[in-house]
Amino acid sequence: MTTVLENQKERKSGLDIPFVREMAEITQNMWKFGWDERNGGNVSYILDEAEVAKYIDIHQVIRTIKPAFPVNELAGKYFIVTGSGKYFKNVIADPEANLGVLRVSQDGEQLEVLWGLKHGAVPTSELPSHFMGHIERLKVDPNHRVVIHNHATHVIAMTFIHSLDENQFTKTLWEMCTECIVVFPDGIGVIPWMVPGSSEIGRETAKKMKDHHAVLWPHHGIFGTGSSIDEAFGLIETIEKAAQIYMLIAHHDIQQRITDQELADLAKAFNVTPKEGILNV
Repeated sequence: MTTVLENQKERKSGLDIPFVREMAEITQNMWKFGWDERNGGNVSYILDEAEVAKYIDIHQVIRTIKPAFPVNELAGKYFIVTGSGKYFKNVIADPEANLGVLRVSQDGEQLEVLWGLKHGAVPTSELPSHFMGHIERLKVDPNHRVVIHNHATHVIAMTFIHSLDENQFTKTLWEMCTECIVVFPDGIGVIPWMVPGSSEIGRETAKKMKDHHAVLWPHHGIFGTGSSIDEAFGLIETIEKAAQIYMLIAHHDIQQRITDQELADLAKAFNVTPKEGILNV
């Protein structure tokens, strides 16, 4: 006789699972914003075992996948991730084909597929970058849970006409909208242009994540992190809005702007500490 939990797991699939629905909704939103054309972009989200066990049989491993490198630091952790080559516009219609719930094996040598990734699908090719980012963010923030990568339109455009010095880039973004210094007082990290999907770009991104919640890939996109889907998405949303304002005014004469002293006053009022070396006050 099946147990109540087993019956629940049989009934609960796809969008009935809260963390699956959350992933499906955020990928749909990013696609609608034009930030994830075709199969561009990827998301990974650390889940609690108890939360996963409510809806998925954690003792039934569907198959295993070899990660790009051993991830001992994440051993035993559960993730929901987007699949490689999957179009964000399709996630909400068929979550099991486009998302997967994984557990890192206890020795860090295998990824155990517990749900999704149907028809032999594999996790996003940027999973090495995600894993490295998770490892570094967890060192500085035990509440960290989410890494989102997308191709935010105006952020990419800005990388063609603005200096890629990360302090200058950060200050310009802070000046575009009053709330920016409050949302990302640690600024935005910037790495050189690199070929995506490699361990090398993952390492460079992770280095920046030691000090930043957001990291820019010039002419490509952005990584945002946070303790929840909303926080990571909201971070990127705020940076993208600031970049959009910059692109609207970049070729006009500026009559006034938020001053360094006003930015410092904002930081003090909202009890945040701006990244050092940016404001001249």
